Amino acid sequence: MAVRGKRQAGAGTAGLKDMPDRRDGLVYVMPQDLELAVEVAKATGRPLLLRGNPGSGKSSLAPYIARKLRWRYYEYVVTSQTRATDLLWSFDGVRRLADAQRARFDDVNGDALDEDAYIEPGPLWWAFAPKSAAVVAEKTRKARHERDLGDDTASGPHKERWNRNRRADHAVVLIDEIDKADPDVPNGLLVPLASNGFTVAETGRRVAVEPASARPQSGKPFSRHLVIITTNEERELPQAFLRRCVIASAPEPGTPGELVDIAKAHLKSRLRKVDPQDARLAAALADELLAVRRVATRDGIRPPSTAEYLDALWACRALEIEVGDGRWEKLRGLTLLKPQQMRG
Repeated sequence: MAVRGKRQAGAGTAGLKDMPDRRDGLVYVMPQDLELAVEVAKATGRPLLLRGNPGSGKSSLAPYIARKLRWRYYEYVVTSQTRATDLLWSFDGVRRLADAQRARFDDVNGDALDEDAYIEPGPLWWAFAPKSAAVVAEKTRKARHERDLGDDTASGPHKERWNRNRRADHAVVLIDEIDKADPDVPNGLLVPLASNGFTVAETGRRVAVEPASARPQSGKPFSRHLVIITTNEERELPQAFLRRCVIASAPEPGTPGELVDIAKAHLKSRLRKVDPQDARLAAALADELLAVRRVATRDGIRPPSTAEYLDALWACRALEIEVGDGRWEKLRGLTLLKPQQMRG
């Protein structure tokens, strides 16, 4: 199917290169089953473990919910080097040792150093107790002689610009790709997530959920915090951890109509409107994606995701490539069915 005709560049196209993976919370097409899972997690206070293939939009759910509810938002992307305490706090032992040695050289009591000045609150600390996190982060910032840049630079995961006008008593935390970590990480989070609190080992400070500053707007017994944890299921998670989570899947859109709805939502968020030519392009690419998925499934390789569908959409739109013209086959190999993935 070909999509013909020239297209005028939209006012928002300049921003398309800046953010290929959405983290602004503007767009998420929520399936009903997933919406119920979110409400169950809020009602029980349990983390929501979101399973799904890479590119299925798992990481976009948390900022979307935070923006929709006007809750504060924090995130942490897990790596193979992550420890459970990294989500709670980090301690700068190197700087602490250097300051202690300098104090002894200057004949000053090194034991009088303020231990809080070497602590960086992690995302769960900011979620549970933002007031104490702000106090400790300010001590650390001053000890480092940092400027207050008004963003993430001086405060680690504290996204001040995003959270300035959001509800102080509520927060959404994204722990992204937990399956990349050693099994000790989910096991180490069991108690902090169950009790909404922890103790900082280096200082003995107890961090717990701070009292609400206002009455809840609803009489429903919803938790004040929502923790969303994503997994690509590259590694099996401990059973004890799974038992303490509400578990849901991020479904891959399975019909052309579902894919087109997602495309239109993304187009509207950046271009304010969807013209008929864009809609035809989205529909043509949806048919192509589903055809490629069938081929990939038949050949035992990973099918292309929704993210790759959107990549193809933006590329076709910007480069004025039509499905079916001479350049389409090459673009399909660059976005939907990549030769490198055909080897596994």
